[in-house]
Amino acid sequence: MAQTFGLGFSPNPEDPVDVLAFVLCPATAFAPGGDDDELKAVQAVLGPMKEEACRRWAAIAASRRRS
Repeated sequence: MAQTFGLGFSPNPEDPVDVLAFVLCPATAFAPGGDDDELKAVQAVLGPMKEEACRRWAAIAASRRRS
């Protein structure tokens, strides 16, 4: 993984390590010091994003297997 975690981190959808790191990253990493309401809001936004990251990785992996 060439990039480091930080404000500009964007997981590479082709890199399983990037996708796994993003999927396993807790909401508190995106809302440090947030109260319960803020964490719930972050989780609500992150849930679909994490699902999409998994879908994209799976599609890329399947495409590579077919090639």
